[in-house]
Amino acid sequence: MNINLLTELEAQSLNALIDNAENIVIFSHRSPDGDAIGSSLGMAAYLKQRGKKNVAVVVPDMFPNFLQWMPGADFILRYDKKKEEVEKTVSKADLMFCLDFNDASRTAEIEPFITESKAKKVLIDHHLDPNIDVEIKVSHPEACSTCELVFRIIWQLGGFDSMDKDVAVPIYCGMMTDTGGFTYNSNRPEIFFIISQLLTKGINKDKIYRNVFNNYSVWRLRLMGFVMYTKLNVFNEYHSSYFTLTRQDLKHFHFIKGDAEGLVNMPLQIKGMKLSISLREDTEKPNTIWVSLRSVDDFPCNKMAEQYFNGGGHLNAAGGHLYCSMDEAEMIVNKAIKEFKWQ
Repeated sequence: MNINLLTELEAQSLNALIDNAENIVIFSHRSPDGDAIGSSLGMAAYLKQRGKKNVAVVVPDMFPNFLQWMPGADFILRYDKKKEEVEKTVSKADLMFCLDFNDASRTAEIEPFITESKAKKVLIDHHLDPNIDVEIKVSHPEACSTCELVFRIIWQLGGFDSMDKDVAVPIYCGMMTDTGGFTYNSNRPEIFFIISQLLTKGINKDKIYRNVFNNYSVWRLRLMGFVMYTKLNVFNEYHSSYFTLTRQDLKHFHFIKGDAEGLVNMPLQIKGMKLSISLREDTEKPNTIWVSLRSVDDFPCNKMAEQYFNGGGHLNAAGGHLYCSMDEAEMIVNKAIKEFKWQ
């Protein structure tokens, strides 16, 4: 199967950029998820295998506990914890990789390090409408994940034969998490060809699944039950549902980053349900609501996110934010569910 992404000229140019670079920095977006961390660690391990000694992964802030087991995760630089070290590292960079974000604004406080740097830049992403000035842009919204794109680039550049678990495990993890365990946006045969090739590297896909999805605290389980029993609002006539998580809820259940992961998918288990929306109040910023949307079949939750929630994303997985109270956010969600024209 031909899974190459780059033109011959792009492949030559990327190889030259890597060969000529001495200090490489890989960036991912704010609140990095499995795909952001997986693609960054996979790319970093690949570059080190190519003999690049100075490779750093920089993220704006904390990533969930259930991703911290991945090989290389201990060396990730968090800007909110190590600002001086990040600034020093970035100042030396002559090559930057922008992974899993389409706009530098998604990197929050580290945006200026990207936009103002004179380093060469490469974008690898699967979100719509990329808006970053780079030498090489690998943008494929149809891809299941940025990890898929990273694998295909490594494959095309001839790095598969020497690939080890430090590369393969993060890439598989990112593909798995960004598709909900391959339950959405994962129907293309290329995805399962890639999985078959990763398995030849000796990865344990069952253990990777357990490390991610069976790695929560008891408070996460209590939160899940609380949300589904007391906070879920179902609109059968619109095949839609939503739930809220207030600061008080999060405090009561000892919330840590990642505890809400996957909750928005659960209402889709209801027969006939096509759309699920989560409203989560920010634990620090007042009047800030984080919105997550998931859908099935042809319901374009990305279009709903754009129209009502200042966001966007993919057909069946999107997000956004609102600057208002939770009561006002619920009014907006009710309006969106009842008025959105998607058929």
